[in-house]
Amino acid sequence: MDQKKNKNSSPRVKVIQKIYGSLMNPDEEIIYPKNQYKKYIKDVVSGTLERIELIEETIIKHLDKDIDLQKTDKLLKIILFSAVFELMFKHSTPKNVVISEYVRASEFFLERAQISYLNAVLDKLSKLIRKE
Repeated sequence: MDQKKNKNSSPRVKVIQKIYGSLMNPDEEIIYPKNQYKKYIKDVVSGTLERIELIEETIIKHLDKDIDLQKTDKLLKIILFSAVFELMFKHSTPKNVVISEYVRASEFFLERAQISYLNAVLDKLSKLIRKE
């Protein structure tokens, strides 16, 4: 139980929840409660939502044969988009950290097969987006 509660308090879990809430209720203002990661969460959520078309184009450009975004589960897509946003725009965070944190956060929302798929897709994308 503690582990699940701990996972739920992860800033990336909050990012996923905020983006999901915003996409489900586009007219509602996103509220960011006081949190040590508030600035980070706000940056990633607003950045992902503002650049959603660019992120989608990037995913399609690199993975057109690996993924069909029209048929992809909404939560998996949200996790993928926010991770890609970080890979594209948050260069201070190492790509392996981005991948492992989103894979860990996805355990709260996705099934094991989806998590493995997410991991593989992020690994492939990270090598194409960030040629470190």
